[in-house]
Amino acid sequence: MATKKLLIVESPAKAGTIKKYLGKDYTVMASMGHIIDLPKSQMGIDFENDYTPKYITIRGKGQLLTQLKKEAKKADVVYLATDPDREGEAISWHLAEALKIDPESNCRVTFNEITKTAVKAAIKQPRKIDMDLVDAQQARRVLDRIVGYTISPILWEKVKRGLSAGRVQSVATKLICDREEEIENFTPQEYWSIETVLNDPKSKKDFNAKYYGEKGKEVKLNNAEETKKVSDAIANADFVIEKVKRGQQKRNPQPPFTTSTLQQDASRKYNFQAAKTMQIAQTLYEGINLGGKIGTIGLITYMRTDSLRIADDAQKEAVAYLTENYGSEYVKAKQYKTKKNAQDAHEAIRPTSINIKPIDIKDKLTNDQYRLYKLIWERFAASQMTSAVYDTMQVTIDANGHTFKASGSNIKFKGYMTVYVESTDNKEKKEKMLPNLEENQTVALKSSEEKQHFTQPPARYSDATLIKELEENGIGRPSTYAPTISTIVSRGYVVRSKKQLVPTELGFVTSEIMKNNFSDIVDVEFTADMEKELDSVEEGELNWKKLINDFYPSFKDTLEKAQKNIEKIQ
Repeated sequence: MATKKLLIVESPAKAGTIKKYLGKDYTVMASMGHIIDLPKSQMGIDFENDYTPKYITIRGKGQLLTQLKKEAKKADVVYLATDPDREGEAISWHLAEALKIDPESNCRVTFNEITKTAVKAAIKQPRKIDMDLVDAQQARRVLDRIVGYTISPILWEKVKRGLSAGRVQSVATKLICDREEEIENFTPQEYWSIETVLNDPKSKKDFNAKYYGEKGKEVKLNNAEETKKVSDAIANADFVIEKVKRGQQKRNPQPPFTTSTLQQDASRKYNFQAAKTMQIAQTLYEGINLGGKIGTIGLITYMRTDSLRIADDAQKEAVAYLTENYGSEYVKAKQYKTKKNAQDAHEAIRPTSINIKPIDIKDKLTNDQYRLYKLIWERFAASQMTSAVYDTMQVTIDANGHTFKASGSNIKFKGYMTVYVESTDNKEKKEKMLPNLEENQTVALKSSEEKQHFTQPPARYSDATLIKELEENGIGRPSTYAPTISTIVSRGYVVRSKKQLVPTELGFVTSEIMKNNFSDIVDVEFTADMEKELDSVEEGELNWKKLINDFYPSFKDTLEKAQKNIEKIQ
């Protein structure tokens, strides 16, 4: 008699996709995310008993849990196939406890992509629940609960109800407020430029050159008088080419996407908010019905990752595809180096198969799904291609002792740029090649323009630049960027204005209270160090309760002082 197997995943869409792969011996059910968690209405942590969390069944999930228990009783084998990250591991552990499955048994199954091959291979290699991963998630949850549930009531009492504080959201709010203060306190500095249009008499071509300085040394023009002096001196001067430097420049492809770079590029290219990008990516990961022989398939690998690794077979497939479609001179297989503080639990975000071209499945996707899939597909393909090569030319020109400079470039070999151009590349001025100039030749001055400028304050954060800042500072992890931005906007600390994140008065007040009373919590380095400690728990190097115990006693003192010191704000 066939063995009855139950496989539990997190989402119904994923359950539907996987059911089609596994056949009639399998029942596939969804836990709909967490089934068990800390209670909403109270702290839920037993401080007297070594910070033990008091978990309960989430309100409204009772019936689902009963159903899962019923199916688990009927099954000979139960596989827990929740998402392949810390949170997924914790959900599997809670399910194991609730369904009376030994967490030491081989009950845990993970796959980085939802394709028939990957799912079937994963089921052949079940493992026990990784308690280090679970503990890292418990530590994060308990830390965030302690910070949120102790500081928030103080904010309610002193400022207004409904406010909240949190480890990562408070730092993000502070970054946005600090930037606003920098902008407000900024004093513009005046400077000038002289831009000329010169003509090469041999080719009859015009080109632009900018004032650089005197006798080859750089000089800044600070005001109108200094600028006019130079303009008068060059009005009737001979413009002589002093130096011509020809060369080649390479532009290398970007690595495939991580969570943060995908959110940044989708924000710049399509104006997608981080939460929207993740929502669309989730649907592409969980599976799209492409009809015909392919049927339902996950189109991309797991979208919460900070790794740049690429699976060997995916790389081989990419090399074969690119060689066939572009020629071997366009192909350069490479693995990229993942940053030091990355968890590196999964691969980079890539298409599950490079052979599923975006244009071929456009009619099966919504417009947003198509745009995001195309972005992921192109970025991955480009990452395995050769560099673009430019011919460059730089020219130094003398006019009566005053130095002008001109440069030009011309794409010689497009390489990866035949497939993908990063959004920041688009913003660069398309430089044209200069005429074929020679040293010591004279060129004619056609026109000269003096321009007044003022230095600009730093720009406000957008979704893209805030995510970049958080990631570069080691604050939060791939799963936290989008929820953090959503939280600070929904709490009213920050508003969106033309793509920019602008702090509100409430944001400033709250941030100021946090800075003056909870300096550690909003300290960028402290928060980044805490992330490193959570990573140490995941690696089995640090006990999670010790992490909490190192943090809580001094935090408790800070809390008591803050309660006394913060005055009520109208």
